[in-house]
Amino acid sequence: MKLLLTGATGKVGQNFLVRFREDEKFGRRKAVALCHNRVIEETDRVSVVRGSLADRASVRAAMDGVTHVLHMAAVKETPEQAIDVAVKGMFLLLEEFRASKDAKQFILIGGDCSVGHIFHDYPEPITEASPRMAYPGCYALTKVIEEVMLEQYRIQYGLNGCILRAPWIMEKDDFRYALSFGPEQFGGPLWPDLISDSEIARNIETGAVPLLLDATGKPLMRNFVHVDDLVAAICLALDNPSAGGQLFNIAMNEPVDYGRLANYLNETRGLPAAEIATPFHSNWLDNTKARLKLGWAPEVDLEALVERAWSYERAVDDPRVVWYPG
Repeated sequence: MKLLLTGATGKVGQNFLVRFREDEKFGRRKAVALCHNRVIEETDRVSVVRGSLADRASVRAAMDGVTHVLHMAAVKETPEQAIDVAVKGMFLLLEEFRASKDAKQFILIGGDCSVGHIFHDYPEPITEASPRMAYPGCYALTKVIEEVMLEQYRIQYGLNGCILRAPWIMEKDDFRYALSFGPEQFGGPLWPDLISDSEIARNIETGAVPLLLDATGKPLMRNFVHVDDLVAAICLALDNPSAGGQLFNIAMNEPVDYGRLANYLNETRGLPAAEIATPFHSNWLDNTKARLKLGWAPEVDLEALVERAWSYERAVDDPRVVWYPG
C-alpha cells in the first residue's frame, strides 16, 4: 500500500497520521501527503508533495505509485476556491486514479451537509438511501458534487470507491467551545442570528449553555462524531472488500439531544441552560450500515463527548487554532 492523503494537515488528517504510524495494520507502509498552504512534517514513511489540487501536474506527481487515496481536503464557505479545490481537484484526482495501473481504492470523507444536516426536515432516520439536499452555501453543494462524482466514476469506470459521510467532527475541547456564547465560539449557529446582544451578554455572564429548540419547539437533535471514531472507521474501510462501492454514515449511535445535554451539564457542572428557539430540524443520521458491513462502532457517546471536552487541558505548544469556523 502507498496511500495518498489530501487534507493531511486538518483535524482528521493529523489524527489519522498518528494512527497510521502506530497501528500494526499498516506496518511499514508508506503515505504521501499533497499539501498546499500548510505542510506536515516528513518522516521515513510519510513524504510530502507541495502543490494545489487544482494543478494537474501536482496531482499527477502526488499520485505516482499510489494504490489508495484518502481524500479529506475541503475549503468550507470560500466561493472563490470552491470550484477549483472541491470540483476540479476531485476531478483531477479521479482522472489520475482511474488512469493508474497501481490504483486500488479511493476513499472520500464526505459530510452530512450533503443531506442538509439541521436545515432540512427528514421524517425518518437519514440513511445512505435518503435523498441528498444541500443547505444554502457553496460548501454543502461541493460535498454533494464530490459524492456524486465518485459514485459516477464507479458506474462509468468500475472504480473502487468508498464514501464515509461524517457529521460535525469533534476533538479535544471543540465541543465545549461549540456551546460557548463568547467570541471563542467554535462553529455555529451564530448567536446574533437567533438572539439579541443583551441575551448573549447575559448568557456569557451566567455561564449558560444553549438548549436549542427545533422548529417544533422540542430540544434539537443534531449529529456529531468524535474524530477518534471517524479515524477508526477509515482504518476499517481501507482495503476492506465490504467497503467497495459503498456509502456509509459515520456518526454517533444517537444524535446529541440538546435537552439531555443541558440536563447533563447542569447535573455534572451546575451550568444553567438558555433555551433558544431556532428554525432548524431534528435529524438522525443512521449508522446501522457501517456497523453491519464494516464492523465499526463509535465509542464516544454524549457523556463521553462532554467529559473529553471539559477535561481536556491544552499544553503550551498546543494553542487553540481554528483553521475553519466549523
